[in-house]
Amino acid sequence: MTNPTILTIILNYRTPELTLRAAKAALQEMQDLAGEVVIVDNCSGDGSFEIIREEAKERGWLDGQRLRLLQSPRNGGFGAGMNFGMFAGLSNGSRPDYYYLLNSDAFPEPHAIQRLRDFLQRNPKAGLVGSFVRGIDGTPHATAFRFPSIAGEFEAAARTGVFSRLLKSSIVALDIPKKETQVDWTAGASLMIRRQMIEQIGGFDETFFLYFEETDLCRRADKAGWHTHYLPTSEVQHVGSASTGMKDWARAPSYWFDSRLHYFIKNHGGLYAAVATLALLAGGLIWRLRRLLSNKPRRDPPHFLRDLISHALRSLLASDRRASSEPHLTAVSPEDLK
Repeated sequence: MTNPTILTIILNYRTPELTLRAAKAALQEMQDLAGEVVIVDNCSGDGSFEIIREEAKERGWLDGQRLRLLQSPRNGGFGAGMNFGMFAGLSNGSRPDYYYLLNSDAFPEPHAIQRLRDFLQRNPKAGLVGSFVRGIDGTPHATAFRFPSIAGEFEAAARTGVFSRLLKSSIVALDIPKKETQVDWTAGASLMIRRQMIEQIGGFDETFFLYFEETDLCRRADKAGWHTHYLPTSEVQHVGSASTGMKDWARAPSYWFDSRLHYFIKNHGGLYAAVATLALLAGGLIWRLRRLLSNKPRRDPPHFLRDLISHALRSLLASDRRASSEPHLTAVSPEDLK
């Protein structure tokens, strides 16, 4: 490919000002690259679509074919919104060579998009590549990970040095790599995906409303022989949790527990999922004991363990109903994206 095309997809959910800022940065970085930017409003219902449309008109972004605005008929979460954007394709009806997923609160820095594209061009077995992400204050964000496991769940909840040393190879969040690294999965804040891979494995599993959808996509890619990489020379600023409010959770939402459980059951089976939940609970109890003994700060949302147990029990009671229903994998099949 001498001039591969890129479809940059920005998903908006009630963050019009941030989305406009992300679009401005993306358009600037796409100036010398073949392709387009599309903003998908994920059925915000708060006037976001109209605000973005009017501002885009005023700035002249809608002249030509460099930016389009689409409105999803439903808010099916991150994966469903991105599937909607990928299914739309380019304005001439063709499919791009690469899809670039960009959070509405993420702002690519100079050459960030081009470097992801060039990396995929040089590495034909790479299906996905993600950027180095840092906060507005310059703090690096962890975006390179191992796949979740029973041991990883326990370690993450226990937050205790002796266990972390013993389970070092299972810690989900990797130390932030200084150079290009093959990883199990990377975050979707700034992620470029090869179209050929999506044609083979399909889009995001829309059972995930939020969280674990990138993890699952990267695992499916891995099973199909595609690699996921982290590229620190592609740099992006990220506000973080602008749409989800994760930083200020009063309680962990049910969709987080739903996504976590679906990931483990889908990829490892019900027994493994149950043991992983017990490991998370055991690690959480160890951390709470440490808090009592040494006045450690709270790290989880209030009532997290109570909500974890409650969700696990409800899921157990509903297991027969789930087993009798067909799984909803994705609204976008490989054939749709060809």
